[in-house]
Amino acid sequence: MTAMSQIAESTGEDAGKASSRALAVQNLSHSFGSRKALGDVSFAIESGSFTVLLGPNGAGKTTLFSLVTRLYNNRSGSIRIYGYEVRQQPSRALALIGAVFQQRTLDLDLTVADNLRYHAALHGMSAREARERIETELRRAELFERINDRVRSLSGGQMRRVEIAGALLHRPRLLLLDEPTVGVDIASRQTIVEHVHRLCREDGLGVLWATHLDDEVHDEDRLVILHKGRVMAHGDMSAVLESVGAQSVKAAYGKLTGDTRS
Repeated sequence: MTAMSQIAESTGEDAGKASSRALAVQNLSHSFGSRKALGDVSFAIESGSFTVLLGPNGAGKTTLFSLVTRLYNNRSGSIRIYGYEVRQQPSRALALIGAVFQQRTLDLDLTVADNLRYHAALHGMSAREARERIETELRRAELFERINDRVRSLSGGQMRRVEIAGALLHRPRLLLLDEPTVGVDIASRQTIVEHVHRLCREDGLGVLWATHLDDEVHDEDRLVILHKGRVMAHGDMSAVLESVGAQSVKAAYGKLTGDTRS
């Protein structure tokens, strides 16, 4: 039985705790010794929405992702995945998450198929289910023809799309991507951004896309601007721009973070 099947068969009491919000972060703070990485962070992502977590390097984006995925333990505030609190119900919460981290996780000497089979095994999939899911996601990523190639023969953008395929094998309902386009060329960046937007539309995924690049934000996206560990603005694009008094994401980003690079 897959993780998603286990969720579907949860008791009525557990199901009652579920929420239409893919992710709800409330009053979340985190420190490393005397250095505060996040301060009283609150925002929410609705199911089926694409939300961009925009902030300069060092803003706290990776720390936030580490807390949501339980790599770090949050000691204050709350994090809920479709209503499941990650500290109280970590198995149920984490079963609903697919994640692509900033650091690459693929074994370069294995084939695409071997990498994805290993990922499927971590989720307890049968060989048949793994084979079907791997084919489906690689076809959606337009990489099925590379299934038997060693990963080191792929471009950086193709490797990222393989990682996204792996994150989707267990059919998560929330997809987290931490700076997924770092180190890839402009054309590949655009391909990856469009691919994940399409996944969001087709699967009804809640998506949290972390980046420091304002040109990766689409007009229909929701936006959370993070700076020095604090949420400076969040909401629909038009609402954020109006609240900041800016005509573009670049201008709003510059006003709130002091980053005015062209």
